[in-house]
Amino acid sequence: MSKNQIVTQNTNLNEIQQIGEFGVNELMTMKETIGKDLSMPQFNLFMYQCNRMGLDPALKHAFPILYGGKMDVRVSYEGLLAIARKSDGFQGVHNQVVCENEVDDFEAETDDEGIVVSVKHKIRFPRGKAVAAYSIAKREGKKNVVVLMDISEVGKWVKKNPNFWKLDDGTVDPDMLKKHAGTRAIKGQFDIALAVEENMEEMNGGSSIPDYQTQQRKDITPNQEVISAPPTQPQQPQDEEAAKLKKVRKEVSDKFKKLGIAKEEQSGYVEKNVPGFKGTLADFIGLSSLLDMQIEMLEVQFDEDQLD
Repeated sequence: MSKNQIVTQNTNLNEIQQIGEFGVNELMTMKETIGKDLSMPQFNLFMYQCNRMGLDPALKHAFPILYGGKMDVRVSYEGLLAIARKSDGFQGVHNQVVCENEVDDFEAETDDEGIVVSVKHKIRFPRGKAVAAYSIAKREGKKNVVVLMDISEVGKWVKKNPNFWKLDDGTVDPDMLKKHAGTRAIKGQFDIALAVEENMEEMNGGSSIPDYQTQQRKDITPNQEVISAPPTQPQQPQDEEAAKLKKVRKEVSDKFKKLGIAKEEQSGYVEKNVPGFKGTLADFIGLSSLLDMQIEMLEVQFDEDQLD
């Protein structure tokens, strides 16, 4: 990296606002990964909203989505669960799938209004393919919110986005089913959708970063050594490192496949998103983490689209 590049990067990083308890390295990493398409003011605003809602982007709680230059914050299932845990009376969220060999042992009880209030489910092995999912969100002083979801309800999304919804054997991913049912139950029990919507309305209603901008900004620009010299790592035996490299390369290949990025497009993706990539173990680990974030961002978009 040249001296001019260092100066430019320092100038940009100097515009990052210190918000909440996020550390310098966290902010730098998030700006260069999940916030790489955001302007600095947009990134600061994104972090402000996450801090306000008690969300940590580093834990994949939320992601910024750009529509025609306008930013929206999408909250993932993990983010919704984090908000729910801080709600008064939180008693847990239980997600489970019902498989084809368990259908005869599954019962859902309803009240006089036809609302599902409880579930009886016996798990059997081998379980077979997942055919349904349910989620129970519990809150002290309130009725349980129970969401039942037949696999046919997500059929059009499985067809539209098979890389996200299907396992290698072509069956629907049980984790995706459980996450989708859990998202519905959490929103129904804890009124989280309204709280998130209010935050988004306030954010999009203004043209500048809110009141925290008037607070004294801490200079978080790292020194040149932090930028130009990556942290040293202990040496590993050659065979062990080769095995780790082989494993992470396989993970990266699988993630490219899940994102629908063809082999002939992968080198261009790496060149654009991971400058200076040399194929080392550290390079592949970083690339794998970046792909994880992109996969999570797309899954959040799909979840929101399905619940609209």
